[in-house]
Amino acid sequence: MGDVVSLFSVIIMKFKSKIYQSNLYFHCEFPWEKLKSIKWKNERATSNKAYIPTKVENVANVCTHALCVAPASFGARELLTRSINAPQAIAAIVYGLALCLLFAVSTTFHSVCCCGSDTKMKHFLHRCDRAMIYIFIASSYFPWLTVGTLSCWMLRELRWAIWLLAILGITYQQIFHERYKMLELLLYLIMGLGPAVVIFTSNHQFPAMHDLKLGGMLYLIGVFFFKSDGRIPFAHAIWHLFVALAASVHYLAILRHLFPELKTQ
Repeated sequence: MGDVVSLFSVIIMKFKSKIYQSNLYFHCEFPWEKLKSIKWKNERATSNKAYIPTKVENVANVCTHALCVAPASFGARELLTRSINAPQAIAAIVYGLALCLLFAVSTTFHSVCCCGSDTKMKHFLHRCDRAMIYIFIASSYFPWLTVGTLSCWMLRELRWAIWLLAILGITYQQIFHERYKMLELLLYLIMGLGPAVVIFTSNHQFPAMHDLKLGGMLYLIGVFFFKSDGRIPFAHAIWHLFVALAASVHYLAILRHLFPELKTQ
């Protein structure tokens, strides 16, 4: 019996020793004190200047949209696979391509920022990143205005009006890049909310209106973080998350209601 007790005592001592060593390793590998020295955000950008993220913010900006590229690609492919007529195929190509480019261009731009690459390339990609916002807003409405029959003439004209608005927004953004930032934000909101007002006042019964409203609300909440660089750490990465979440809500609504899966007999 004494030998058994001695054996258990040895095992317990070795176990305590392992725990002690693990704690030392833990403290060695995870120096929490050093986290205090990390710069989580920079000062807010001055007028007519872009905000410069910190290193950790740049990494977060890359990761939050890089993780969406593959799902967006698979999602676009699924829409095209389910297309059984020309309107569906056109809507799938336009919306699916815009969905993929939104995340791909954003990831590329923030990757260049993260690597500290050529300033001209960064400037060019920043313009592309901003232009994709207009394109994606227009493409998000496009399937709803293309697939199916529209009972109101305003909605039929809106299908093309949204692209005219996108072209005007991109033109303004290219000419006045990073100038008049509040006006630029106002253009985004007009582009996003204007067609929604027309749709709601048309009395046309679109399916999944609840999902469309939910996605729009998520975008609007995200705008707060979009304009909070320098005030809230990782504000732009949080904006990315809201974009990804809202886009997911809208995509699933489009998939379920405009591209239903055909039931095999």
